[in-house]
Amino acid sequence: MKYVLNVPDMSCNHCVMRITKALEELGVKDFEVKLENKKVYLSTDELDRVLGKLEEIGYPATIES
Repeated sequence: MKYVLNVPDMSCNHCVMRITKALEELGVKDFEVKLENKKVYLSTDELDRVLGKLEEIGYPATIES
């Protein structure tokens, strides 16, 4: 499934790197982190794990409908 996540606390390239690393650790391969609009575009079957991991590292996200 494809999702767009809003990550309002993402503010710099360091944030992008932390989010990228977290997604890679979860095994998510198809994703793009966009700092300019504070969104993460991804394809995953484990959205709950992704949201939990982002919250754990300090970047709580919401799903864009």
